[in-house]
Amino acid sequence: MLFLSRPNQNAITAFLAAQQSQTFSYADVGYSRQQTPKGYVADHNRIELGKGVEAFERAKRAVRNWQMFDMPWINLCWPDTPVVPGSGVAVLISHLGFWSLNACRIVYVIDEHGSSEKYGFAYGTLPDHGERGEERFTVEFKSDQTVWYDLYAFSRPNMLARLAYPYTRLLQKRFARDSKAAMHKAVQVA
Repeated sequence: MLFLSRPNQNAITAFLAAQQSQTFSYADVGYSRQQTPKGYVADHNRIELGKGVEAFERAKRAVRNWQMFDMPWINLCWPDTPVVPGSGVAVLISHLGFWSLNACRIVYVIDEHGSSEKYGFAYGTLPDHGERGEERFTVEFKSDQTVWYDLYAFSRPNMLARLAYPYTRLLQKRFARDSKAAMHKAVQVA
């Protein structure tokens, strides 16, 4: 949904309430666990965040608190949303003199233990989103004690985003870069 000025909290709350009954805007729900479905563009980004158990605990806390969205041009509505399947959020983006509000819902949560540990979740787009697809945010504690942030997405543009496709791809790449930086900053702060 596009706005000429920043929507207020009431408008965002109404937008999120209207999204609660919506189904995902794509058929391949949950596919970010294993593969990129046909017809989508995949993006995969990783960054090492640090070493050790304490770094991994800070990374998990950062994911639970949605700190991967801590960037000046994006607002997550709302960062106190619990990381559980079915929770909905909106991503508010400021760009080119207007605002876009994009609806997403958590598809699944990852909490794996073993020789390496992994924590995170994936959310999928709802009909009022500029793209169609899924994005997975995970942190991993490897057997060599390194901690990694992994960002994986598959998407294809809706009609309006298709008209500005080079720009939307630029935004996706910018988001990946800034998300990695936000997670690095969150884990480095003691």
